[in-house]
Amino acid sequence: MDSNSVLNIFKEITRIPRESGHEEPMTAYLQSFAVNHGLDCKTDETGNVLITKPAAPGKENVPAIVLQSHQDMVCEKNAGVQHDFAKDPIHYVIEDGWMIAPDTTLGADDGIGVAASLAVLESDLPTGKIECLFTISEETGMDGAHAIKEGFFSGKALINLDSEEEGEFCIGCAGGVNTIATYSYGTENRNSEYTRMVLRINGGQGGHSGEDINKGRMNTIKTLAQFLQKEMPYGLQVIMISGGNKSNAICREAAAYVCVPDANATAIRFKNFGIAACEAVKDTDPAVCFKSALSNINEKVLCQKDMENIINGIADCPHGVQAMSADIKGLVETSTNLAAVDMSARGTVRVVTSQRSSITAECRKIAATVEENFASKGAKVEHINEYPGWKPDMNSHVLDVCRSSYVKLFGKEPIVKAIHAGLECGLFLTKFPDLDMISMGPTMIGIHAPGEKMELASLDKFTAHLIDVVTNFA
Repeated sequence: MDSNSVLNIFKEITRIPRESGHEEPMTAYLQSFAVNHGLDCKTDETGNVLITKPAAPGKENVPAIVLQSHQDMVCEKNAGVQHDFAKDPIHYVIEDGWMIAPDTTLGADDGIGVAASLAVLESDLPTGKIECLFTISEETGMDGAHAIKEGFFSGKALINLDSEEEGEFCIGCAGGVNTIATYSYGTENRNSEYTRMVLRINGGQGGHSGEDINKGRMNTIKTLAQFLQKEMPYGLQVIMISGGNKSNAICREAAAYVCVPDANATAIRFKNFGIAACEAVKDTDPAVCFKSALSNINEKVLCQKDMENIINGIADCPHGVQAMSADIKGLVETSTNLAAVDMSARGTVRVVTSQRSSITAECRKIAATVEENFASKGAKVEHINEYPGWKPDMNSHVLDVCRSSYVKLFGKEPIVKAIHAGLECGLFLTKFPDLDMISMGPTMIGIHAPGEKMELASLDKFTAHLIDVVTNFA
């Protein structure tokens, strides 16, 4: 086993459709892998897969290690890109030491963790018992981790292969919840003397709603709604507003189809608003652009009161960092993400948000604030997919083994940290309270957004480190 074998398996995985909630082809691939390699495999009713490699001779008394990763990926693409995640392979290039998906997400989160696990399973490394756990729908609600039953695996030491910075070990994470606001709306005839326009904000960098929430990037749907809010006194009518896609990604692109009494005046105000908004993020999100054009969409407009409630709800919704950790310097404690607005169901507007915090009470508090904002403006609000955080354990034996191995191999101490993102580890503890866990992985940039890339040199180090840990674990 080496990093080339891991990378080759990952290249196979990039050809397999595996959007969250539609992991069946990936599940079948894992099951076939087990059959082809003569390994025990079981799949639960949710779709979680466990493949077990027996201990090598002389290693029967070594404690079992669970290598855990998730089958699904976030499927995001740039506007105008022709790519069907349900059937098309991911297009990637390798340049300057990086594996990059130029126009879509790469899926190294967490395809590379899956590939590393499979490389261990097919290797002849002299290890103790290895249990490789592949969960489903991590990205949309950690459905697999929620549904996993006690006894599905036996190991007490778990290495989660779902981190994005080589040389950094994660031993704690935030918990979270999604808050969904749903509006019902009526329509009326547009003013026949008004001009139809489309207003767009494109080019946002977006990113992970946990790891990137403190990087000052523009939330395009909130920004667009704030402009529409300012335009309502000028007689603006809204036909449709949309933006974002995934609950765990910062909104990169947004559009509104509107009717206005004076298209030139609206275009000028939108341009000036955009200049000011872009200036505020010039160092953190330099490619954002504001565009307006005439439109030929001939739909009715939202009723005045419904339009006001929807636009004000989106514009007033909290977004971004709410509090920093008092215990760990630089760590976001609590945040909220205004993720997406969807009007695909006629007569309904669905607004998706997500909240995170390392303190459960604070997570619920900001979720309640988001609920109050939308409920006060006529929306029905629900909270779904709540998951717990993972409290750090500095006395972890797995941490000690991984740290000692890293120092031996590379001559320097790894960084040990907690993250403001969700990992399945917190949920595993509710079912397996004796688990000792750590999370690690190679370096990835731009996950959950088009242009996602993985550093190949970091994959070399990550693979060498994983090999040393699993072969010398005791």
